[in-house]
Amino acid sequence: MIRIYGFPNTRTTRVTWALEEAGASYEFVPVNLSRAEHKQPDFLRLSPGGKVPVLVDGTLELTESAAICTYIGEKFPDSRLVPTGTQERARYLQWCFFAMSEFETPLWTLTKHTRLLPEIRRVPAVKESCLWEFHKAAEVLTQHLQHREYAVGEHFSCADILLGSTLNWARRLDIAFESEVLEEYTNRMSMRPALARGRAREAETAS
Repeated sequence: MIRIYGFPNTRTTRVTWALEEAGASYEFVPVNLSRAEHKQPDFLRLSPGGKVPVLVDGTLELTESAAICTYIGEKFPDSRLVPTGTQERARYLQWCFFAMSEFETPLWTLTKHTRLLPEIRRVPAVKESCLWEFHKAAEVLTQHLQHREYAVGEHFSCADILLGSTLNWARRLDIAFESEVLEEYTNRMSMRPALARGRAREAETAS
């Protein structure tokens, strides 16, 4: 059975969301970040960077949420979480890479410099630049989503999981969207039952 090592309301939720969309059986193994369990030797053997999530499936040990979500989509092809056509798959990869490199990065940098890094390493002045970068990337996504329900093709995919989770992250940081298109897209993604099931599974197991 697939095992997921993670912590609620982190990038882990992308993975439990994908698993719930796929209807997959899995075990959730909580790694309590507030208790520094991610810094323990047993976990560092799975994730040398000490980060969640981690997927273990047989002999496969996989980190990086985008890679894990794509693996899940390909392992459960009936879920249609990863497009199979050559051009549509290329577009899928384009928006996955955009989500991780352009869209999420300003939020991650902002989060690190406001509460995660040691205080001596924080640069509070980066906040304005991070917000500017995020809104520039949001403009690109807004243009793409005009008249589209999903990021790629006619079906929900893991690209929507990555983009939707990043938009929810922005909401948790109280970043206002400058586009009704993004508001509506975020609402649609947030209302998916599989996301609610994934969050519930995390909360139940981690409590």
